[in-house]
Formats: sequence, C-alpha cells, structure tokens
Amino acid sequence: MTLTPIQRRRLQTFKRNRRGYWSLWIFLLLFTLSLFAEMIANDRPILISHQQQLYWPLVNDYTEADFGGEFALPADYRDPYLQEMVQSNDGWMIWPLIRFGYSTINYDLDQPAPSPPTGTNWLGTDDQGRDVLARVIYGFRISVLFALALTIASSIIGVCAGAIQGYYGGRIDLLFQRFIEIWSGLPVLFLLIILASLVQPNFWWLLGIMLLFSWMNLVDVVRAEFLRGRNLEYVRAAKALGLSDLRIMYRHVLPNAMIATLTFMPFVFNSAIVTLTALDFLGFGLPPGSPSLGELVAQGKENLHAPWLGITAFCSLAIMLTLLIFIGEAVRDAFDPRKV
Repeated sequence: MTLTPIQRRRLQTFKRNRRGYWSLWIFLLLFTLSLFAEMIANDRPILISHQQQLYWPLVNDYTEADFGGEFALPADYRDPYLQEMVQSNDGWMIWPLIRFGYSTINYDLDQPAPSPPTGTNWLGTDDQGRDVLARVIYGFRISVLFALALTIASSIIGVCAGAIQGYYGGRIDLLFQRFIEIWSGLPVLFLLIILASLVQPNFWWLLGIMLLFSWMNLVDVVRAEFLRGRNLEYVRAAKALGLSDLRIMYRHVLPNAMIATLTFMPFVFNSAIVTLTALDFLGFGLPPGSPSLGELVAQGKENLHAPWLGITAFCSLAIMLTLLIFIGEAVRDAFDPRKV
C-alpha cells in the first residue's frame, strides 16, 4: 500500500517522538507474548514423548492411563508419579517457562500462602497459593483484549452518533444532545456495580454493560468535525450533484473527523483498562478465580504483610498505562497539523 505524502509526514512525526515510538514497540511485544500465555505459563507440558509417541497436552486432554497409569482420570502432569512413568520409558517432557497456570495452586510451599518470591514462584504466590507471575500474564492479556474490544465497539457507536448529530444538526442534534447530557450525568461506576450485581458477570456481560456508557467519549469530537465539515464547499457541491447523505458522510466528511477520533482512541483504551481494574478491585468484575489485575490489587490491599502483591500490581498497571499514555501523546502529535 502506497502512503500519501501527508501520511508519510505523520508517520515520520510519530517516529520522531522516540518515547511514544518505543512505547508502541514495547507494548506490542508484551501483548504478543501474552497471546501465547499458555505456552509461557501452564501446568501442562507443551510436548510429551512417551513410548515413541508424541502427546500435546496443550491441545488434547489425556488420562493417567494413557501414560501407563491404572486409572482413567485426567492426567496431573505435576505429579511426580506421572513424571516418573513418562521418563521410565526413555520419555521426556518439554515444559513452559513457568510451570503454573493462572489457577494452579502450589501445594509444595514451604510456608503459608501468600508466600514470597522464590526460584519456583518468581513473584511469589497470592493468598490461595497461585503463582502471581502467571496471573499477571493472563490478566494482562484479558485487560488488553477487553479494552481493545470495548474501544472498537464504543468508537463505532460514538462515531455514528456524532456523525448523525453533526451532519443533520437542528432538532436531531438538539434532542441527541439533551439525551447525552442526561445519560452522561448518571453515576457510571455505581450503575456498573448495580448492573454487574444483577447478573453473573463475565467477559461479554461486562463488555456490554460498559459499552452503555463508554460510547459517549468520542461523540462530541466527531459532532464538532461534522458541524464544521457539512458547510464546506466540496460537501455542498456533493449535495448539489445528488449524492446520498450516507455517501457524503462516509467519503467526504468522515475522513476529516477520523483524525480527532484516532487521537483520542488511545486514551479511551486507557480508560477502559482502568474501569475494568476498578470493577475487579471492588469485586464486581470478572468471575471469581479469573486472572485479573484488579483482583491482584485487592489482594495487595488485604495482605499488607505480603508487599510483593501490591508492588507487582502497581508495577504492572503503571507500566501498561504509562506505555499507553506515551503512545497516545505520539499519535496526537502525529495528527497535529502544526507539527506535520
């Protein structure tokens, strides 16, 4: 795809912001690694060789009998007895870097949970004996995927609403603005807590509930661009030629409005992560047991004698949100007409 001259200048402006440019690459690296969390932190081996056959525990479920055991029960790969059966026939196992999943309980702790960092649990364990590093990796992935889905969905709704308001104006704009003023005046966090307490929360329920309020973030920006753009000469010429309103909005006005939209999207993304973390911290977020950075923050508050929990939660959130802020600033500079 060939870039236009203005797109090349924007890309160069983005690259000149070294802080934002390198933050983007670091964030993409962390997110890519988290997508393969099952191969980094898991209580199942990646590959097993037993009696000249290969087994893939990450893909298929096996029983103890498949490896020479007596019972057809799900295989516990951390059991020394099962490991001995595999290795007794010149077999071997390839384990992930971290031999714990986000819900795996370490029953071999030498002190009560939460236990401090050791060579086995690099960031210690939480109050249930689960590996903190594994939960951070999985929690990071859930937070980013949730924020990404919420940002895309709310941006689509917000852009459509703002486009209709700004393009048509008049009574439609007036009624829409009054509705947004009332809707935005509601105590969002309290309503999210109430709605989350009425149903069993999960990823999609939380996404739908938060989407009820997050779509308003971009409406004002898009509305202002459409109010300005609808009276430009090329838009009026398109109307005179008989083009439909939808075609004019999509092809002639929306590209200009997307500049401001793309500038605000990293901050909307950041806000979505913070809101999910707050709900998880209060206990109204993802289902109990789910890997969550907010739940880790809550454990740090409840276990002040285990400072590694609070420090890990703080560092994880601080690094992630700081990277996103730096990326947002670089995107804003790239689309700033005074710097292009």
